[in-house]
Amino acid sequence: MDFAKKARALNFDAVEYVSRFYTKEALDPVAFGKLIRELKTRSSHEGIQNLLIMVDGEGALASADKTLRDAAVNNHKKWVDAAAALGCHSVRINILGGPEANADAWVTSSAEGLTALCSYAVHSGLNILVENHGGLSSNGTLLAEVMRAVNLPNCGTLPDFGNFCISRKNNEKWPSPCIEEYDRYNGVTEMMPFAKGVSAKSFDFDVEGYETTIDYPRMLQIIKDSGYTGHIGIEYEGQRLNEVEGVVKTRELLLEGGRE
Repeated sequence: MDFAKKARALNFDAVEYVSRFYTKEALDPVAFGKLIRELKTRSSHEGIQNLLIMVDGEGALASADKTLRDAAVNNHKKWVDAAAALGCHSVRINILGGPEANADAWVTSSAEGLTALCSYAVHSGLNILVENHGGLSSNGTLLAEVMRAVNLPNCGTLPDFGNFCISRKNNEKWPSPCIEEYDRYNGVTEMMPFAKGVSAKSFDFDVEGYETTIDYPRMLQIIKDSGYTGHIGIEYEGQRLNEVEGVVKTRELLLEGGRE
């Protein structure tokens, strides 16, 4: 509940919410409305802009089963309404899921699920964004194909610098070791024409402050070349620094252009 206050204390002016930070009890319809109003009050008090909600665990929008796909669309609607009440511009959906053994079928079902949710969100002036989050969603070429298939102004991408694992050992999910990874620089380049948000992932830093696993100057040049002018979110996933230290180090790196 003090997210906005903490962000302001760290000298940020905008935040992105994550749906799984809130308990099942908090998502009861009556309690949920109260929660959103309180978050809006607190963010306004701190002068914090609410940008988007990252939504996880609400079903596969790319399911080959239309009944399951429609259920996923309906599950996401409460988050669209919440994002509108918070003054956000977007909702970020998680892995599209669906028939990933067949790329063509995946593109088709992804486009159908996204079109349905975008058609609902447009009435609130909200965008629906897809983040590369594993599987075929981390294939920049295919995700760009989905965007073109949907072809709606409120459908877009949220490129993440670090989520490009296509497949993991024994077809398991994270944290199983990655055995096939898409080129992150090509992936971000392919997603940027549709981007309405960006996530700067970081894992660790050397003594000079450079990120040790991602070429930040190269990534930021890709973003600049695309013409994107929106916010860049920070997501530190390292183990050596604590959360606040990792976030601050990432912000310093971004503000210095990746230390070109």
